[in-house]
Amino acid sequence: MAKMQDFGQRMRFLGFSIVLNSAANALTISTSLGSAVWTGSSVNLANWIHVPLGSTLFMYGIVITLLNQVLLGQFDRRRFISNLLYIIPFSYLVEWIGYFWNWIGVGQLGLPWRVVVDIIGLFGVAFAVSIYNRCNIIMHPNDDLAYILRFKYLRGSAVIAQWASYTPPLIIIILSYLFTGQLHAIGFGTVWALVTQGIVMAWADTHVFPQLKHHVDV
Repeated sequence: MAKMQDFGQRMRFLGFSIVLNSAANALTISTSLGSAVWTGSSVNLANWIHVPLGSTLFMYGIVITLLNQVLLGQFDRRRFISNLLYIIPFSYLVEWIGYFWNWIGVGQLGLPWRVVVDIIGLFGVAFAVSIYNRCNIIMHPNDDLAYILRFKYLRGSAVIAQWASYTPPLIIIILSYLFTGQLHAIGFGTVWALVTQGIVMAWADTHVFPQLKHHVDV
């Protein structure tokens, strides 16, 4: 009975975190001041290959899902399916919620307000990742990459794992710029995320819904 109650709690937190993560990422895109590194790289990739953002996020997620299996060193069917289950709603929620933020005029706010909103969005992303990392039922493959690095290779360090996991999106951003000569969703917010996201996640692990503990399985 206790295990069932615990699983039910984790499922509720998971659902909340998916919506929070989607809304927060979309919010940062709408400010045009820079998004979290993964999101920024997806926006640039979508611009490069001329595919809608939702579909780009989905395809990108599949590639990282396969990379995660390589890092695990064996095929983990549960993890493979969970990564795919996460990216289906998340990818398209980011695109659709982004339309809402644009409709209410986030992009037309003055610069000081957009800075504040961008920071709020980035905090929301870090909080959401912390929550569903701890739930560990299904997880976005991008964050699962950091999770695998953190607990399998880096002795539990959230900060170092976050930095290490940024290698693929940084490569995509550089290639996108080389091929298009443009950068989108890269700026103040991206630098903020690079510097703070791992730190904010580590803080959130013990301060945001502290009753939710890590369910480590690597």
